[in-house]
Amino acid sequence: MARDPLTPLLAERGILLTDGATGTTLFNMGLSSGDAPELWNTDHPDRIAALYQGAVDAGSDLFLTNSFGGNASRLKLHAAQDRVRELNRLAAEIGRGVADKADRKVLVAGSMGPTGEIMAPMGPLTHDIAVEMFHEQAEGLKEGGADILWVETISAPEEYAAAAEAAARADMPWCGTMSFDTAGRTMMGTTSATMARMVEKLAHPPVAFGANCGVGASDLLRTVLGFAAAGTERPIIAKGNAGIPKYVDGHIHYDGTPELMAQYATLARASGASVIGGCCGTTFEHLRHMRAALDASAADMPRPSLDEITEALGGFSSAADGTEAGGPKPADRPRRRRRAS
Repeated sequence: MARDPLTPLLAERGILLTDGATGTTLFNMGLSSGDAPELWNTDHPDRIAALYQGAVDAGSDLFLTNSFGGNASRLKLHAAQDRVRELNRLAAEIGRGVADKADRKVLVAGSMGPTGEIMAPMGPLTHDIAVEMFHEQAEGLKEGGADILWVETISAPEEYAAAAEAAARADMPWCGTMSFDTAGRTMMGTTSATMARMVEKLAHPPVAFGANCGVGASDLLRTVLGFAAAGTERPIIAKGNAGIPKYVDGHIHYDGTPELMAQYATLARASGASVIGGCCGTTFEHLRHMRAALDASAADMPRPSLDEITEALGGFSSAADGTEAGGPKPADRPRRRRRAS
């Protein structure tokens, strides 16, 4: 298996900052809703380079490639299913060019999002077909020079396992996150405790695992605390959204300020995460504040309580996350008001 580059970098730096929101940034650059961002790897490579460079300039230790929807199932929606290898290779090649000219070691993480299909037996996507789709994407990212694969926003454990097998076939180390958005569970019902157990059973487990996207920063940190409570020894990833989305003047706007995301970053570290970044709505300005906050924080901060998290970042979207004794409880606790942002 190819050498894992994340573990030695984490050992050297103690904490790693990832990048922010690919979609938010590209929309600000002119991407139209409904268009495939991956096509910009050929149509606007300069803008994709600017996306990567912005994260590097903001202090990120790694950034994700513009290939989240770069599998055959997703690209078929744009009649580009025969361009999987090409578009993923270009996404990584552009990233390799940016990372190699940085004044420090920066990793290129090959982003692989969900297929968009429901896994069997509930849906039509079989394990073998899912592995084939992820493997095709992984080979393109490897060919383009990605240091590590980065599987993200997965809901089904079966799809996560398929991505793991694909990474093994490509002889690549990988990281993998799931999205917890319904009472601390993924759309398919996985809890933080279930995921922590699942990754240890994989034949080719991820170098680091965790959560991304979801509802908001508070909920994501509760999930991170769940990972830590499970006793995992693997690095934990926290990649939360910049607040809560709101529809403003015809556009989706996330209400999390750079200051709020700086608080989130330090609380993520205290909660047990060592690979920290942002997801939807997270701009380069957010990342700069997060970098400064992490650099100023201590490695041995005490675990925050749930009340401390809600006081800093706002209330949870549900009263429980499914890991409590006795299972999930009804949402009988009112949501606290978010601080003005």
